[in-house]
Amino acid sequence: MLEKSNVFVPPIKCQGIKTKLLPFIFSNVEWQESMQGRWVEPFMGSGVVAFNYLPQNALLCDTNKHIIEFYKNIATGHIAPAELRLFLKSEGQKLNDTDGAHYYEVRSRFNQFFSPLDFVFINRAGFNGLMRFNRKGHSNVPFCKKPNRFSQGYITRICNQVSELALRFKKMNVEFKVQSWRDTLNEVTAEDFVYLDPPYIGRHVDYFNSWNEKEATDLALETQKLKSRYLVSMWHSTSHRANNHLPECWPLHDIKLQDHAYHVGSHESLRQPVVEALIRSWKS
Repeated sequence: MLEKSNVFVPPIKCQGIKTKLLPFIFSNVEWQESMQGRWVEPFMGSGVVAFNYLPQNALLCDTNKHIIEFYKNIATGHIAPAELRLFLKSEGQKLNDTDGAHYYEVRSRFNQFFSPLDFVFINRAGFNGLMRFNRKGHSNVPFCKKPNRFSQGYITRICNQVSELALRFKKMNVEFKVQSWRDTLNEVTAEDFVYLDPPYIGRHVDYFNSWNEKEATDLALETQKLKSRYLVSMWHSTSHRANNHLPECWPLHDIKLQDHAYHVGSHESLRQPVVEALIRSWKS
């Protein structure tokens, strides 16, 4: 069982990150990894699940090209901890000197050139860990209102995460792809294991591309055609309502539940406890 103290937290912040749910997720993975089999994620997000599971072979995909590009640069060594430290120290000082106004200069620069270094800066300085883009594909997350955000300790933590991730990449044969979940599922073989963490239908979500009920229903239908085993993360219920998508689109599945705190929301009053569900393609 993965202990909390051993959980690796990746350098990218994403709403809905599964850091605290990793023991629950891993306890429900039943897969005999083979030389041909891969760990496949159509919605990799922060990558926290794969980076902690550490499969020998992995196909990690997302439609968010900025996440994929950032992790590719770490894997190839084009982003190194020393370089990142100098960048965050310089830009962080400008952020503090301008009382936060420099954030919008970096965000504008990112929206023009899409630098991976600018991406990690606005990701770590943006409001409430949000990752949100408009229809033009431009980041529109406001500043977190903490001009002294990039303290020496904070920069060191991010650089250590990048350093650790580079070591983990050396233990894995990872292929990153910017593509839709449909294209990713088309590559799945019977020996693979697919972990799906799609945007939660019926909850407040901001995703790189739009996500609606039709997409969620199509995903359920196509996933159930797979010959491989799969595990799907979904919300089950809150104290106010249940997720009707589960019985409607995932019938006859083995579903495991666990209480969890939901952290997306601008105010504490909006961050309600939620029962998380894991939809399994096999019976106990």
